[in-house]
Formats: sequence, C-alpha cells, structure tokens
Amino acid sequence: MNKNSNSLNNHLKFILPSLIGIVLFMTPVKTEDGFSIPIAVLADLVQELLANQLSAIMMVIIIITAFMTVLAKILGTGVFASTPFFQKLFDVSIFWTVTRVVAAVFATMVFFQIGPEAVIGPGTGQLLLDDLLHVLFAVFLFAGLFLPLLMNFGLLELFGTLMTKIMRPLFKLPGRGSIDSLASWIGDGTIGVLLTSKQYEGGYYTKREAAVIGTTFSVVSITFTLVVISYVDLQHMFVPFYATVLIAGFVAALIMPRIPPLSRKADTYISESATGIDEEIPEGYNTLTFGYQKALDRSKKETSVGKFFKEGGQNILDMWMGVAPIVMAFGLVALVIAENTPLFQWLGMPFIPLLELMQVPHAAAASETILIGFADMFLPAIFAADIEAEITRFIIAALSVTQLIYMSEVGGLLLGSKVPVSFKDLAIIFLLRTLITLPIITLIAHIIF
Repeated sequence: MNKNSNSLNNHLKFILPSLIGIVLFMTPVKTEDGFSIPIAVLADLVQELLANQLSAIMMVIIIITAFMTVLAKILGTGVFASTPFFQKLFDVSIFWTVTRVVAAVFATMVFFQIGPEAVIGPGTGQLLLDDLLHVLFAVFLFAGLFLPLLMNFGLLELFGTLMTKIMRPLFKLPGRGSIDSLASWIGDGTIGVLLTSKQYEGGYYTKREAAVIGTTFSVVSITFTLVVISYVDLQHMFVPFYATVLIAGFVAALIMPRIPPLSRKADTYISESATGIDEEIPEGYNTLTFGYQKALDRSKKETSVGKFFKEGGQNILDMWMGVAPIVMAFGLVALVIAENTPLFQWLGMPFIPLLELMQVPHAAAASETILIGFADMFLPAIFAADIEAEITRFIIAALSVTQLIYMSEVGGLLLGSKVPVSFKDLAIIFLLRTLITLPIITLIAHIIF
C-alpha cells in the first residue's frame, strides 16, 4: 500500500459512488405519506406503472426459474459451466429444485385461478402473487441494480477497518466480521452467510466466530426491510423503524455470543494449519487512514461502467429468481396452514400473556405471527397486514426482521454451508432472539406511538 500513489481520480472513484449509494439507500426523503428513501420511492413508481402486468411477470419469472433449474438437473452441472453466475443460480440441491417446481405450479394455479380455493383464494395465493411479489419485483429491481455502489467502491473496507476496535471488546469477533454484517445489511443476509462460510473455510474465523457471525451478523438487508415495512403499510415510518431494528439487533448481538449454544462452540479453526488474521495497523497509518487506503485500493479495481451494470443485473436476477420461488412455495404452504388450521394459534398461545403484559393491542392476533417467521421472514408481515393498530404492525414487522433465522433463506443456507451450526442450534437461536428483542422493540414502539 502506498499513500502517495493516489490521484484525485482515485479519491473521487471511492467518494462519489459511495455517496450516491448512501443517498439512494440511507437518506430519508419527504413523501406524501411521510418519509421514505429514494430506492423505495422508485419502487413505488414502478409498481404503479406496471400494476396490471406484475402478476404475469412474476409468474413467468418463477416458471423460467423452475424450468432452468430442472434443465440443470437433467443435463448435469456442466450445462452452465461457461457462465458461473447461471451455474450458481440454477445448479441447486434436489430440495431447492423441488421448491422451485412447486412454486411454478402454485403461481400458475393462482394466476389462472385453477384449483382449490384454499390455494388460489384472496387470503392465500392471490395475496402472494398479486401483492407481495409485486413489492418484491419493484424493490429488488432498484436495490439490486444500485447495490454495487455500496459494495464495490470501498465503503465496506473503510467501515471494516474502523470497526476492528469495536468488534473485539463488544462481540468477541475479528474486525472483518463487520464487513460480513455490512454486506448483509446493505446487500442480503445470504451474502453475509456466504462471506462467513468462505472466511471460515479459509481459516480466518474459528468455529465459534463463524457460528456467531453467521447467526448474529447476517442481518436482514435494507432491501428486505423495505419490503416488510411497505407491506404493513408503514413505509412513512422507515427511519424510526430501521433505528428500532438496529437497536434491538445490537442488544441481541451483545448477548447471543455470551450464552449457549453459541458460547459453547469451540475456539478452534477448520484445520490445524489455519492461523486466523492479523489485525495490526501497519506503521505510518492510523485506523482511519488505513481504512481509507483500503477503500481506495478497492475502488481502483472497478474499471468499467459495463461491469457495474452487469453486476447490478446479476443481483436483480439473483433476487428475483432466488427469492421469489421460495416466497411463493413456503409462503403459500404456510398461509394455507394458517388460514385453514389452528396450528399457529396454538404455537402463539404462550406469547399472549407476555404481549398483554407489554400492552400490545390485538395480542391474540399478534401472537400468531411470532413463531411463523421461522419458516419465512415475510410471513409475519403478511399476517400482520390486516391488524388495525399501527403499533402492533410496527412491533410484528420489526420483530420479524430482528429474528434473523428463517429457514426459507438464511437458515437453509447456514445448514447447507460449512458454518458449524445444526438445525437444533438454529431453532434455539431463533427463540432466544425473539425473547431478547421483543421487549426492546415493544418499549421503543410505545415511545414512538
């Protein structure tokens, strides 16, 4: 690294894209309904423009995803070998292949209104295909396209270095763990899990560090948070909502590494030859100047506008084709169970006294949403959408975001990765996070409302 080799062009290459990214993703703007962020405003415009076409578009996307996934299974892994992106997208396990096929069948049934009312009705299939998936389409379109502004021009490197002295004492983790967290926060929880798994396999994290980062710092992205808050019709409260999520998530991140099951994970590396990472700041630098230099070095690697838009396009496809079928399949099964059986009422019953004690309006309705988030993060928001009290919708939406471990994505990915956690671990962590964050979210909600 050489401090003196940076031209004005290098500095601008880091500063300008990062600033644009911060403006698009993190800057509140005034709208008719209150405050929002520019990405959400753009998403709303697209939903209005394509309102009559989006159900058909999402059905086609889900069907194409299923077709290409089955094709990859039949023809073997080499069929997409020349395009690693499509190989990763379509060459998935049998479980996810079946999930995508089921999603395609469901989407077709709902769009053409074929099959039992329980599947295609307004409270189940139509709710997903004609409503939630419209929001997903629009938010992912812009969030995916502009994500590289935050991820590829040095912002993560700067924050990662600055966070080193915070991560060790507070969370017992190496500073680079904050990069995983930021990548999740800005991009997607799956990005955080993949980063963590790769760092663990590379010998940079111990088993305990990998398990803590994978389950505590693979936070829900701004993108997903936007979808959740929009769905419960509180997008005008995005700033206090996100602040609540950050505060509750921070407290959970302080507590979770210090209690079982995470505290009991071994502080050993994946192999005996692994030595971890050196977090020393080189001579001649301080934390800020070293972080800034790393940011400049990262931004230098971005060489063309074409590469930026290619990566943005891949992000969009990854979100549309990776997430939409999961939401359609898991979401519809859960909604059918919820609409036609008392299962989630039974599961939520132990929480009713707790919610009443905390003076949450419509405690019985709210209780049904608390554990359903383990299946998929969007389900609590779907169930909460019809609850009259804004404060209750706020609490449910914030809780669903801070629970983190949902099997349709982050949970499933953790189990499939090298990160040393079991299904039992994930179920316990989900419950613990719920019990830790619920009182904090409720307290803040009572202050806000």
